[in-house]
Amino acid sequence: MSTQHARRTPLHFNAFVMNTTSHIHHGQWRRPDAGQTEFTDLNTWVDLARTLEAAKFDAMFFADVVGLYGDADADYSVYVNEGLQIPSNDPTVLLGALSVVTEHLGLATTSNVFQSHPFQFARQISTLDHLSHGRIAWNIVTGTQDNGSRNFGLPRLTDHTERYAWADEYVDVAYKLWEGSWDEGAVLKDRAGSRYSDPARVHKIRHEGPRYSVEGPHLPPPSPQRTPVLFQAGSSASGRDFAARNAEAVFLTAADPGIARQQIDDTRRRAVEAGRAPEDIKFFQGLSFIIGDTEQEAQRKLAEAEEYASIEGYLAHSALVDPDGRVYPPQTPLKNLKTNTQRGAAEWAARAITDREPVVADIGWRGHRNNRVVGTPEQIADRLEEWQAAGVDGVNVINWVIPGSFEEFAQKVLPVLRERGLAQREYAPGTLRQKLFGRDRLPETHPGAQYRGAFAPAPAVV
Repeated sequence: MSTQHARRTPLHFNAFVMNTTSHIHHGQWRRPDAGQTEFTDLNTWVDLARTLEAAKFDAMFFADVVGLYGDADADYSVYVNEGLQIPSNDPTVLLGALSVVTEHLGLATTSNVFQSHPFQFARQISTLDHLSHGRIAWNIVTGTQDNGSRNFGLPRLTDHTERYAWADEYVDVAYKLWEGSWDEGAVLKDRAGSRYSDPARVHKIRHEGPRYSVEGPHLPPPSPQRTPVLFQAGSSASGRDFAARNAEAVFLTAADPGIARQQIDDTRRRAVEAGRAPEDIKFFQGLSFIIGDTEQEAQRKLAEAEEYASIEGYLAHSALVDPDGRVYPPQTPLKNLKTNTQRGAAEWAARAITDREPVVADIGWRGHRNNRVVGTPEQIADRLEEWQAAGVDGVNVINWVIPGSFEEFAQKVLPVLRERGLAQREYAPGTLRQKLFGRDRLPETHPGAQYRGAFAPAPAVV
């Protein structure tokens, strides 16, 4: 082991999955070794969680959507045929089962701000954080689908900027419940005095805002983390502003390390402007891996994956809609887009393609060909060093098949990474936030921290 490798900070690794048949790499479910077709079987996820924990992955990160992509009024047979995130099951419910069959693995769920009232959602998350002894994370999303919005009684997807204003109030309500409703020491368990909790330390939050009126108090007692670890994936300017204020971990899908560096530097700058420390946020790049013992084997396995790839699925997944809710044709120049969905992806694709005029189809192809690393374990480790040098703190590992993609990464790549000091050998003790940041609770610089003690009655003036 070289001295250089010995000094490296280990990268964090999340398994990026979804409770569905076809998540990111469309068409791969048709392979005979693809277990993701059995996503409704709890054993599929229990077995995978145990595999990930044995390999010392940091977390199991579940994506989610609440509707179909594309034109809400058009034919949707491509999504059903492809199994493209339909059918899919609720990941938040699944985390309860996974929390009792694991001890260290972080468990992250995705929940849209319009799919659940913040009072109910905050209660669910606190319950899960108790059950898991503090291993829950929340991926905050604002939606990309007209159909998803209609499923919750809205006429269409809310305007991009307004969605983040909505998210600001949503997280504000959640922070008040998680951080401020119960003071430290409120739970007494005083049998002799017949007091389970101290009423003077349990408070109504009395939130009144444009979208929500929540009286409180929060029903669960404080969980080990109080607030879950906060993930966010917005790459547009509004998304980066929101992340700078709220996120502890940002999910990137940058086309290369140079673009990742730009996005990381910009978000950290915005975080400092918001009064936070730059190290308060960790950045996770989404990558998938084709692994071979030799370059020739890796190329053979790549060719096999290409045979199963569904370009129709990739294009359907990346569908962009105009202000009237209609899907743009694939050859539409990105410069002509006026869209309320996936704005960040379009912006970064336009920056990445400089040798010709980028078009809508490039976003679909980008999902197929970009963000994959092909080679031997040593070559993959070399590439991950480049991503780390660009400022990336971790990787969201995107699978081709479940469980094989993760098993192979654990067996072949992680040992090489550990030799270089790029992957942890053992789990640190404590909560997920403790493992990632060395603390159980949000730092004082986070906006959620302002509600600690904020609802206690003012002391009487003598």
